[in-house]
Amino acid sequence: MMKKSEIIEQYDKYVIPNYVRNPIVFVKGDGVHVWDENNRRYLDLFSGWAVSSIGHCNPNVTKAIQEQAATLVHMPNIYYTKPQGILAEYISENSFHGQCFFCNSGAEANEAAIKLARLHNSHKGKYKIVTMNDSFHGRTLATITATGQPKYHKGFTPLLEGFTYVPFNRADEVEKAIDDKTCGVMLEPIQGEGGINVADQDFMKQLRRICDEREILLILDEVQTGMGRTGKYFAYQHYDIDPDIMTLAKSLGNGTAIGAMEAKPEIAKSLVPGTHASTFGGNPLACSAAVAVFETIQSENLLDNATRMGKYAADRLSDFARELPCIADVRGIGLMIGIELTIPAPDAVRKCMEAGLLLNCTHENVIRFMPPITVQKEHIDEGLDILKSVLET
Repeated sequence: MMKKSEIIEQYDKYVIPNYVRNPIVFVKGDGVHVWDENNRRYLDLFSGWAVSSIGHCNPNVTKAIQEQAATLVHMPNIYYTKPQGILAEYISENSFHGQCFFCNSGAEANEAAIKLARLHNSHKGKYKIVTMNDSFHGRTLATITATGQPKYHKGFTPLLEGFTYVPFNRADEVEKAIDDKTCGVMLEPIQGEGGINVADQDFMKQLRRICDEREILLILDEVQTGMGRTGKYFAYQHYDIDPDIMTLAKSLGNGTAIGAMEAKPEIAKSLVPGTHASTFGGNPLACSAAVAVFETIQSENLLDNATRMGKYAADRLSDFARELPCIADVRGIGLMIGIELTIPAPDAVRKCMEAGLLLNCTHENVIRFMPPITVQKEHIDEGLDILKSVLET
């Protein structure tokens, strides 16, 4: 068996160092826990950017993958396979009754949404898209252009033409940014990488009104917020509106590589053969895993659990905020919670990791708390006790 030092040395020699990696080699996971090569257990209340949302190695997902891997792993999208159709029906029937395109990641899903918005409006000469400051939509050239953060643009100019950034939660600024070439408005209902910024109720309703009046598309990026994290299948369902296009990934396959774009049928029809595709998108293996995710959320009542556990965690964190002056704000919906600090967050996250708790920080001062939606009170108590002890030092 390779030693930890040998694995890291192998990475250093053969893997492009485009990530800041922590010096831990993880070897297995189960539910809300993962173990390193020394069999040390860590409590994972970050779940890999919300990917392992129904827990590491969820037995239902594992069973679905095993059975599908022994049956049919891949067929090109010029044929039909059973899991893709079942998954599309699950997504459609639990959202706004749209039609789905499948790909491999959130960036690909957002890329497809951008292409569809332009394609659907190409006969009108409309191609511009309004997005939000502090947004994050992916790492392809189009999606970093859509991302309203200059730090992600550095070194990649010239960017694509046609993107305008406005302040989040400012409907008046969105209206001002729209002109006769605008085809859509794109945003995350809760900005994840941007610092867990929650869209206001009125803002979302105003966006729906604006898009209807100006005959442009409302595109919601639910890559991180989707699949039950906020206590509903999709975060937009907290706002009593429907999007025209929605994108998913991360927890959709609970660790298998899959993304999806759903669009209202009258918009989806613009994506005719030859306009867009994905070789591995919607393959039977990933779709079977995603179907198992839907079935598990339903059978184990995990939407209610996300709501109850989210409130429990938020209440405890609010109590902490009254005791600890370094906590400036606690915000979020369900189990997508941001803890804004008045001190640098990376150091706190590192100390938590050393104490056996995995969290993440963004914007240098916001800790992201996004545990699996299977999490229970004892896990939250254990994790938040560690976090509190770190913040007290």
